[in-house]
Amino acid sequence: MKKENKKGKLLYKIILVILIISVICFGGLLVKKYFDEQEDNKVYDKELKIDASLATQPLTDAYIKGLNNFNLNADYSNTDPAYTKLINKEVDLIIVTEPSKEESQRAKDAGVELVVTPVVNEGFTFYTNKKNSIDSLTLDQIRDIYTGKITNWKEVGGKDAKIIAYQRPVNSGSQTGIISLVMNGQKMKEPTKSEYIESMAGIIDVVSNYENGENAIGYSYYYYATTMYANDNLKFFKINGVYPNHDTIQDETYPIITSYYIVTLKENKDEATQKLKEAMLSKRGQKIAREAGYIDLK
Repeated sequence: MKKENKKGKLLYKIILVILIISVICFGGLLVKKYFDEQEDNKVYDKELKIDASLATQPLTDAYIKGLNNFNLNADYSNTDPAYTKLINKEVDLIIVTEPSKEESQRAKDAGVELVVTPVVNEGFTFYTNKKNSIDSLTLDQIRDIYTGKITNWKEVGGKDAKIIAYQRPVNSGSQTGIISLVMNGQKMKEPTKSEYIESMAGIIDVVSNYENGENAIGYSYYYYATTMYANDNLKFFKINGVYPNHDTIQDETYPIITSYYIVTLKENKDEATQKLKEAMLSKRGQKIAREAGYIDLK
């Protein structure tokens, strides 16, 4: 009986210790969660000026609405003008595509350093008119099209027709994208006057057009071409056999993966700016991005 009592007391003590440890740990998590939420909800009265590219306007709008403890004043100048404003210290933070070589050089010339931080994932896509018989291209074939090595659709299994390969202006977000993500150091051919299109919407318009559209190829960021300016007459190419969609971009099986970025100046140590950046990258911020239709970071 005494042995049984000793065993019972020992078991009781073990259970008591386990319960105490559990309460401490669980209580600690609740306290941490409370203070995290308090920090997330801290109000920052200082006005922060932010800017965005075309494809990140809905993301910026969602952050303005969802991160309402920050005093945000947004402008939508598009990619290159947004970089110019940041370099000139006219804005505190921009949400854009990656900087081009020219934009990076402008920052260097101005004596400032860009801090470039991914905020959501994205895919870079190529498309044609739905009447085009080709469904899939390889990255090598795309490079050959945009260097001018391949000029006819029959060279990639299509009909005998000249390829109309549209391009965007230098320093536009999508032109920077194709150069950095796809061309692998190869120089793009000089576009003809008719192949040079000022806007992302413009390329979608001409490719989706019934006249010559089926002979055309264009490019854009996935979110813009599928959500902001979707067109039923477009057909997205599989690249290396993989079709671009939310899942293949998030798990990175689609071969042309990039991001949209928060860009600030390294010298900017302002608390509100840093806390805004942290908020955008937090679980709360990523949920806001996901609900706005973007592909949140892993």
